[in-house]
Amino acid sequence: MALMEKKSPGKVMLDDTVPLACVIEASQNLQSHTEYIIRVQRGVSAENSWQIIRRYSDFDVLNTSLQISGLILPLPPKKLIGNMDREFIAERQRGLQNYLNFITTQHMLSNCELVKKFLDPINYSSNYTEIALQQVSMFFRSEPNWEVVEPLKEIGWRLRKRHLLIKSKDQPKERQVLSWADLGPDMFLSDKDLQSAMKLLPSWSHPYIYPVTFATASESSGLVIRMYNEKGTLRDHICKAKPKDCFMKKYCSPKKSQGFDLQQIKTFGRQILEVLKFLHEKRIPYGHLHASNVMLDGDTCKLLDIENSLLGLPSYYRPYYTQSRKINTMEAVDVYSFGHLLYEMTYGKPPDSVPVDSFPSAPSSDIVSVLQSILSAEAWKTSMPTIAQLLETPLFIDVVLLNTEKPQLKIPSKLKEALKAAKECMEKRLNEEQKAIHRHKRLARAQSHHGSEEEKKKRKILARKQAKATKTASVEKSKQSVAENEVDNSTKSNNSNNANSGSGASSPLTSPSSPTPLSTGVSSIPPPPALPPSQKSEIQLPSESISAANGTARGALLSSIQSFKKGHLKPTTTRDRSIPMIK
Repeated sequence: MALMEKKSPGKVMLDDTVPLACVIEASQNLQSHTEYIIRVQRGVSAENSWQIIRRYSDFDVLNTSLQISGLILPLPPKKLIGNMDREFIAERQRGLQNYLNFITTQHMLSNCELVKKFLDPINYSSNYTEIALQQVSMFFRSEPNWEVVEPLKEIGWRLRKRHLLIKSKDQPKERQVLSWADLGPDMFLSDKDLQSAMKLLPSWSHPYIYPVTFATASESSGLVIRMYNEKGTLRDHICKAKPKDCFMKKYCSPKKSQGFDLQQIKTFGRQILEVLKFLHEKRIPYGHLHASNVMLDGDTCKLLDIENSLLGLPSYYRPYYTQSRKINTMEAVDVYSFGHLLYEMTYGKPPDSVPVDSFPSAPSSDIVSVLQSILSAEAWKTSMPTIAQLLETPLFIDVVLLNTEKPQLKIPSKLKEALKAAKECMEKRLNEEQKAIHRHKRLARAQSHHGSEEEKKKRKILARKQAKATKTASVEKSKQSVAENEVDNSTKSNNSNNANSGSGASSPLTSPSSPTPLSTGVSSIPPPPALPPSQKSEIQLPSESISAANGTARGALLSSIQSFKKGHLKPTTTRDRSIPMIK
């Protein structure tokens, strides 16, 4: 297998489609101006972040350059007097944060070179036009039959790809387009296999593939030449745009965009599905379908940029489909991209967000059914339909294709295996990125849930309940301890009384309800004297008689106490009291 025989030293590992996110962390006043410290992060990894410092004037320069898009950009207005006031700076910081959020989430703006260089000046400091011209000059030295007519400035969204309008000296009136691009992070072919595949491109023919005149590749880039079409791409027709204009001017905020009629939608959709089916049957990965990569030649749609996957370039819709783990194969990527294309052909504009919650009325309910099977939230949770299944839907099954040109596409068996292995590597990188995004989303949801006001209230209520339960348990434990102590004291008291009764002694003059001896202002009656040991041993009374006597004595004492309280009984002294003798 020829895969990875030699890793290309010119391969760009940085994926330009990975979104950048920004947070203004602080501001600082320096003499007569304010600087804003911005934290920029690429993708979901906090480790892949850096700081930049920008002044308001830097934002203003960027905003002026982005006006070509025709979008209403939310940059805070200028203020000449009082612009160092603390409250004003805080308000402006919030406004600049809102501006950054807008330009990093608007799909076309976030991918343009101006925004990339503003946020990531280290990785995007190169002049790609100069690099392209140097590479093309080297090509022209080896192929002197070509010469440049004019550069086509930023007609495409890729910042590492440049286009030149050229002509052949043999046919000077014929205009062709030369496209140059760096090798991308999905380039998994060896240099040898890449050269072989690029040289085969001009020989590949299909009624729905735009033909290639010439193609070659070096260890760092690729170059392709095609005929120039003055009518432009499918997106140029939808947006009523001039093909040579800058892509931001053409596509960011078109004024007269319009979709196609039902028959055109059915025909164009069927043609695109047929060529996608053909490429996958030949095991050629594509993954770059969008309206600007479809040339409209009369009533026929033809795919552009078949070489993109060979060169390893990341896809236009990659920031979208990396959010769903169900779009995990190259065929699923093409089906998802077809959903975007069908939406634009129907409504004249791309969807505002994906997944799509509801679809506007369409020329046919069959269109909405297909869109729902691809772009709805339910489709993202389950899986994408296959290309074969889409061809069998009511929208496309009855479309008759008039073009009978026989496809020609020959690939050596060794190159087939290399392309298959490269496709598997592309899918593996995609799956790894999707897993990382999925983990980040789960963590973010958990943190958001934990920090939400509702969750905070729940935690407070739970804490109060736990504190109350702990307090109740403590009180119950205390009550139980007191009860146990009372039982112990009562047991000890009974044992003491039983001991006193057993010795023939009288109980002290106390009330059962009061633990302290009764105080009446006179001296209490002392206990009777103890019997000598000789007498104790002579006393042999049954236990029942002792208990009865003890109960009788206690009753007599209580009766005496009550009578004393009422004044019916006078206090006695020791001399008046006689101690009964047991004979």
